[in-house]
Amino acid sequence: MREFQLDHVLWVTIEVVGAVVLLSIVLGVPAAYALARRDFAGKRALLLLFLLPLLVPPITYGIPLATVMYQVQLAGTLPGVILANLVPALPFVILVMTPFIEQVDPNLEAAARVHGANTWRVFGHVLVPLLAPGILAASLLVLVRTIAMFELTFLTSGPDTQTLVVALYYAVFAAGVRAPQSVDAMAMIYMAVTLVWLLIALRFVDPTQLVSRVNEPARR
Repeated sequence: MREFQLDHVLWVTIEVVGAVVLLSIVLGVPAAYALARRDFAGKRALLLLFLLPLLVPPITYGIPLATVMYQVQLAGTLPGVILANLVPALPFVILVMTPFIEQVDPNLEAAARVHGANTWRVFGHVLVPLLAPGILAASLLVLVRTIAMFELTFLTSGPDTQTLVVALYYAVFAAGVRAPQSVDAMAMIYMAVTLVWLLIALRFVDPTQLVSRVNEPARR
């Protein structure tokens, strides 16, 4: 597999997936909390804006996004690939985490504040332990989704920033003659990596928790 530089491709894939998972959780969980706990003007419009990358094909916004990245010289770089993959990953975390947060009793947070806990303590000592299954589920699902994300990575990656799925595409369709056994081996590696992580994700995810519930405003 030397002709594919598989070790480099796998390392780039690990870097991209790890950064996307971390950033999407750090940014997505607070955003999901605000949407689950707060009512404010424009909430529905903001939620729709978050969900748009999940509702439309990636190629429809991937081409304009890649154009902007080339203009600001982010395309072809590792931060550019991470940013492109973060666009659909962040709304995905929000969608997954919102029902988990809705299931947490707000009285627990109120009780912690009564006992003197500030916002960071409430979040770290009350919410995070209760939301750990949801955070793990969102992380694993984003991981699987990012590994398989072809369009955005293909449009924004360069020769040194290709993930496994893009490298596999070039192995099949790029100019030159390659042994079919080598391409098949690379395809099997990609399929095995994706399948293993998908099975792990399904082990921790309850599909019924991924359906957001529309709660009626609390009556005071």
